[in-house]
Amino acid sequence: MNKKTYTRGFTLIEILVVIGIIALLSAIVLVAVNPSRQFKLARDSQRVSNMNTIINSIHQNMAEHRGTFMCNGTPRTIPTVATVIQSSATPNDPGDIASCIIPNYVSALPFDPSIPGAHFTSVTDYMTGYEIMRDANGRITASSTGELTPTISATR
Repeated sequence: MNKKTYTRGFTLIEILVVIGIIALLSAIVLVAVNPSRQFKLARDSQRVSNMNTIINSIHQNMAEHRGTFMCNGTPRTIPTVATVIQSSATPNDPGDIASCIIPNYVSALPFDPSIPGAHFTSVTDYMTGYEIMRDANGRITASSTGELTPTISATR
């Protein structure tokens, strides 16, 4: 009597080996891609872009006014200590620069992508989370705390 035996499907060992290989490849891909690091890198890149926008708009204002930072027809000094760029009820507050550069040099002030409370609603209601200062040589620096880089700054 000839019996033909046909084997259909996979054995348990074969299935376990395939699952193990898939798990190993998935782990390698996740480590290589590292999505949380990629998001942090993207936010740090956004911070650099935002600070360049702020510095460029200040320099455009100064270039138009022969080297003087003007705000509504009045000369304004950039602070010599790091000052947060935010709205203020105090007249001529050194960190309140939105009315000096909006809308002529930039349409809206950019703000830090991950600081709670950072926002821009109008020139009278904003908090960027970025700091600005002028050094002894007259160079203006905008700075922020990064997620991968401890300090991010743009100087001109």
